[in-house]
Parts: sequence; C-alpha cells; structure tokens
Amino acid sequence: MANFSFSPSDSSIFILTGIPGLEADHIWISIPFFAFYIMGLLGNFTVLFVVGKEQTLHKPMYLLLCMLALSDITTSTSFVPKALCIFWFNLKSITVKSCLTQMFFFHAFSTMHSAVLVTMAFDRYVAICNPLRYATILTNAQIAKLGLVGLIRAVLFILPMPLLLSGQPFCANRIIPHTYCDHIAVAKVSCGDITASRVYGLLMAFVIIGFDLTLIGLSYGLIIRTLLRISSKEANQKALNTCTAHICALLMAYPLGLLSSLSHRFGQGITPHVHIILSNLNYLIPPMLNPIIYGIKTKDLRDKVLKYICRMYSPRGTDFKPA
Repeated sequence: MANFSFSPSDSSIFILTGIPGLEADHIWISIPFFAFYIMGLLGNFTVLFVVGKEQTLHKPMYLLLCMLALSDITTSTSFVPKALCIFWFNLKSITVKSCLTQMFFFHAFSTMHSAVLVTMAFDRYVAICNPLRYATILTNAQIAKLGLVGLIRAVLFILPMPLLLSGQPFCANRIIPHTYCDHIAVAKVSCGDITASRVYGLLMAFVIIGFDLTLIGLSYGLIIRTLLRISSKEANQKALNTCTAHICALLMAYPLGLLSSLSHRFGQGITPHVHIILSNLNYLIPPMLNPIIYGIKTKDLRDKVLKYICRMYSPRGTDFKPA
C-alpha cells in the first residue's frame, strides 16, 4: 500500500454519500452493482485460470488477456466493496488516509487498464501488418516488459494526485457525494487552493487518454492501410475478425470514461446522481463484458473454457471435443 504524508487532520473522517438523491433506492441499486461485479470476477478469474492451466495458451495474445483481466479485477475491486457497504450497511465513513489510498489505487489501476488496451492494439498491428515477424517482435518476455512499463507509468502519473491533496486543509463539511474517493470529488471538499490539483487531474486525463488513443488510432490506421492492399476479401474478413473483440473493449472503455470525466468537471447542469451512476457503470460494465466478448470471439480460449465446463458437468472420463 502507498504511504502518504498527512497534516494533523489524519484522524478526520470523510462521508461518502453513495448516490446523492437516490439514497432511498440504494438497496435496489445495489442489486445490479453486485451482479455486475460478481459476473466480472467470475469471468475474469475464469480467463486467468484457463490461460494459466493450458500450456497451449501461453502466448502473447493470451498473456495480454490475462493483463486485461487483472486490470479489470483490480479496478472494480478498488471501489465496489466500499460502495456495497454504503448501500447495504450505511457504512459511509472513510478516513482521509483510506480515502487517498483508495483514490491512488483506483486511478492507477484504471490507467494501467488503458495501457493494456494500447499494448493489445500494438499486438493486433504486428499480427496483421507483420505476421511473419510476430513471433520475434512480440514474445512473452516483451509483453511482460510492456506491462511493467505501463505499471510504472500508472504509478508515476497518479501518485501526485493524492500527494497534492494530502497537504490540503479540508472543510468541516466533509461530505463526498460519490460511492468512492474520486480525485475531483475529494478535491472539492478542500477549503484550500486546489488549482494545482484540478489542473494536474485534468492534464493527466487528457495526456493519458489522448496519448493512448493516438497510439491506438495509429495502430488501426496502419492496419486499415494494410488491409486495403490485400485483394482477398476472405483474408480481410479474417483479419478484421481478430480485431473485433479489441474494438468492442475500446468502445466500452474510452467514450464512456471520457464523458464521465468531463461531465464531472464541467457538467454543472447535469443532475449529480447521473454523474455518479455514469462513473460507476464505466468501471462495472467493461469488466463484466470483456471476458464474455473475448471468450466468444477467440476460438482457442472458447474451446478451452468449454472443455473445463464439460469436465465439471459431464460423467467422469468424458472429454469435450471442439467442433
């Protein structure tokens, strides 16, 4: 866990309200929250288990799927348990230290998630544009190094957020209208000058998302250029099919995430509970759907998952044979 330096107000408590204006419906809201979270955990742990057990899946693409699954698990787990405590048990209090720690891990894991999506775009570029060199360019070791770079980037970029806020004086009314300690939501509780925190948070949002989307756009631009040079429609279709799952993951991650971030900072006319629900869904739906999408679109993974399911429910000694 990260250790931060705090002012004498270390013992102070923040109050997370949950979803403001919908407190009476928290129990009902918790049902889809819990369902999405559990489905996400089951799906992503299944991916990790199957890839870990099957030697034939110890390849760069499946290592990337494991990294995506881990980032999905850690991001959702950094805030959903506390949100459910608010919904179920009305446990709204959180210490300053716990709040800033949650903020760090939540934003770091979500930044790591973006880095994994960029690496997956590069993987698709190499697979389609340089298929003969794929095995030499992208080895498991290279993927692990890229993952480490993404993790270091996340820590270095996100660490200043809680550090900048840790020295701020907080107002007597320490109510945060959110289900978790989002950076800008916590900053608004401060009575001091939060210009540096606001600017840094906005800058990081645009730098991280802008840089990552630029790399992803460049990868797909080169992929499209390569496909336009291929005369075979069948080859084009096959290549595009390998990108479908990744494109779905991108469409779930970036548009909703960027909309949520901007609306929280500039959408003063938007009802507060819309901000909060949008923000939560952005980190609940992708972890639930990503393993389903990749399971459907990736034949080898699908076959291995079905094999283990059949072993669980079939008579002893019966093996699954893929079509």
